[in-house]
Amino acid sequence: MLHDAIKKIQSEMQKNSNHPYVQVIGTFLHQYLETNPAAAERIMAADKTIIKSLDAMRKEAEKKKVGSCAVLTDAEGFGIVLSYFGIDGVVPTATPISQPVPAPQPQPMPKAKPAAVDFDVNLDDLLR
Repeated sequence: MLHDAIKKIQSEMQKNSNHPYVQVIGTFLHQYLETNPAAAERIMAADKTIIKSLDAMRKEAEKKKVGSCAVLTDAEGFGIVLSYFGIDGVVPTATPISQPVPAPQPQPMPKAKPAAVDFDVNLDDLLR
């Protein structure tokens, strides 16, 4: 079953080789199957495809849309894909994406040095 699921993923990736998101999701599913071979049965469902999982992801992102922009984290997106395939699993993450990034600290401005004066004018000289 695992071998068939991997072949199904690779076949869809080849069929949609010009679609970058199919490649990303296909790679994720392949890697997921390596550590979770029991999920192969769910991926083999005839009516489930990577393209349709992207549609499920789009629908979920629209729920979070602000103006014309919708954003999902990697974990959220991959979690939606797993859910679409009917897989109850945890998405492995290399780094915690949802932690806030500290704001950059402002650098102190260097103190200006007084300019050297070559010019000396006496008001009395000007008034004469």
